[in-house]
Amino acid sequence: MEEKRGNYSVTDLTSLEKLEPVRVRPGMYIGSTGPKGVHHCVWEILDNAIDEITNGYGDTAYVILNKDKSVTIIDNGRGIPVGIHPTKKISGVEMVYTELHTGGKFNHENYKTSGGLHGVGASVVNALSKWLEVEVHKDGRIYRQRFEHAYDEKYGRIMPGTPVTKLEILGKTNRQGTKVTFMLDPEVFSTIDYRFEIIDMRMMELSFQNKGITLILRDRRGEEEVEKTYHSERGLLDFIEYLNESKTVIHQEPILFEGERSIGNISLEGEVCVQFTDSSLENIASYVNNIPTSEAGTHETGFKTGMTRAFKEWAKKLNLAKDKNFEGDDLREGMTAIVKIRLTNPIFEGQTKNKLGNSEAYTLMNDLSYTKFYEWIEDHKDIATNLINNALEAAKRREKIKKISDAERKKVGKGTSPLAGKVAVATSRDKDVLEFIVVEGDSAGGSAKQARDRRFQAIMPSKGKIMNTEKQKLENVLGSEELRLFNTAIGTGTLTSFKLEDVKYGKIIIMSDADVDGYHIRTLWLTYIYRYMRPLITNGMLYLAQPPLYKVYKTGKKGTVQRYAYSDEELDAAKKEIGSGFNIQRFKGLGEMNPDQLWETTLNPETRTLLRVTIDDAARAERMVSLLMGDVVEPRKKYIYKHAEF
Repeated sequence: MEEKRGNYSVTDLTSLEKLEPVRVRPGMYIGSTGPKGVHHCVWEILDNAIDEITNGYGDTAYVILNKDKSVTIIDNGRGIPVGIHPTKKISGVEMVYTELHTGGKFNHENYKTSGGLHGVGASVVNALSKWLEVEVHKDGRIYRQRFEHAYDEKYGRIMPGTPVTKLEILGKTNRQGTKVTFMLDPEVFSTIDYRFEIIDMRMMELSFQNKGITLILRDRRGEEEVEKTYHSERGLLDFIEYLNESKTVIHQEPILFEGERSIGNISLEGEVCVQFTDSSLENIASYVNNIPTSEAGTHETGFKTGMTRAFKEWAKKLNLAKDKNFEGDDLREGMTAIVKIRLTNPIFEGQTKNKLGNSEAYTLMNDLSYTKFYEWIEDHKDIATNLINNALEAAKRREKIKKISDAERKKVGKGTSPLAGKVAVATSRDKDVLEFIVVEGDSAGGSAKQARDRRFQAIMPSKGKIMNTEKQKLENVLGSEELRLFNTAIGTGTLTSFKLEDVKYGKIIIMSDADVDGYHIRTLWLTYIYRYMRPLITNGMLYLAQPPLYKVYKTGKKGTVQRYAYSDEELDAAKKEIGSGFNIQRFKGLGEMNPDQLWETTLNPETRTLLRVTIDDAARAERMVSLLMGDVVEPRKKYIYKHAEF
């Protein structure tokens, strides 16, 4: 049979104009069109305001959440240029908001360092907004321009970010700065819900990183306006105190240093704050030009290498490491660190800026860390000796744990796998479709085994509450039978032995009851995975199942009509939809559902709801895990009293 060939000519080629590429592929620019992307748009405009401040222009910025779901961001910087560009023949404001890769950050005379280096942030937000207004206070005048997703006469079609007014002069002013208000387009985003606590944490971090500046968050969405002001005079010292609030520190005065290094046209300003605690795990919060690098990068690796080198050299000098030694992981056990750099020409992996790639940043941070830690140790030999001895003890534990892990692997190799009879395995070998589901309780586990699709869903019933790994020593955690079972099933190993390429499942799903005990079990598993298998989270492989709270049903002549509700709001909607004469079943736990119900509501990929666990911000996640699961009681009490309703 002759293959059919269609004509393919120049008329089949499509050219996207102006901001259309952003509208067609928003994920390329903001990561997603879910909650993460919604907040990313706020960061893009806020980062522009912070860049002005950190480069010496202005000292205050506002984020205002308006009742109509729009957001206003104000700074007192220089104000966007309003003059007409000599070749483009449009104003600077119009250029910044309608042209990709336009801005003053490509020229280091205007911005030595910046977070929004690609020059796309402002225009991307405009492209994804229903409307956007810019107000510039500059040279004694107030200028304003409005953009909308509207018909553009030049292109003869509806275009994103179309200027619907010229740059107008509204009147006189005695202040400087830029005010941007935007309304994200519901046609682009699945939901537009700005979470106060996420913006709150980001602004708090920014104030810690930029001591002396003032940031103000106003939430006007409720009946009463909520306002919060962020200002730090001690910078990273305040930040590390905040992060370690729920931990027991082993030296009161943090290690704090800063310095500059350069190679060719790449210059780096680094500031580091370190404090050791009695925890068995490390936590590093790293930033480049105020942007959180939750997936680390070359600056973080350089910091680690330089620090390890300095401590190893001093271990020999102090005659502490004779026939034994330690590795960097041993030294960093219990360490909380904030690594903040300002870098010219940073190279990030993607516009969402999660990981730094510059090789120069590694070299410069390695040298800076080595020099500064070496100097600190010289002045603090007693504390350094204690830290080195702790590292040597950690090295002994690591060797012991390695022997235990090797023994477990040998068992599996001999066919004595601990999974037999404890995990209901799947028949497929395609890890992209395979799901590993941890189910709370033997009863629910039994139902889940019957309900699952055995081709791609493996079930591990959890006996109840696993240990609180935040409070346990490493050898106790790795000695837990249930956690060993989970580790063997997943196949990746833990901590420094973690290998993502060995993972056996595309999705790991935690399925617990929608009650207090269920939330506790979920938190215990999240704590363990966050601490010991974090790449599962950073690579988007960890999910939370969402079992329904209610079934609303009514039986009539035409049969039974039923709806499942996952919240009280959905319950109200289901009642209205079904009408009078309905019945309500409240599910108190997964064990109450029969296999058919469990499949339909919680296991069936076609009808279930899964929440993907993400780490948008490592510092926020670190603090919450420590606060909720750590040893220090008082901060947890404060949090519970504050959020008792939740």
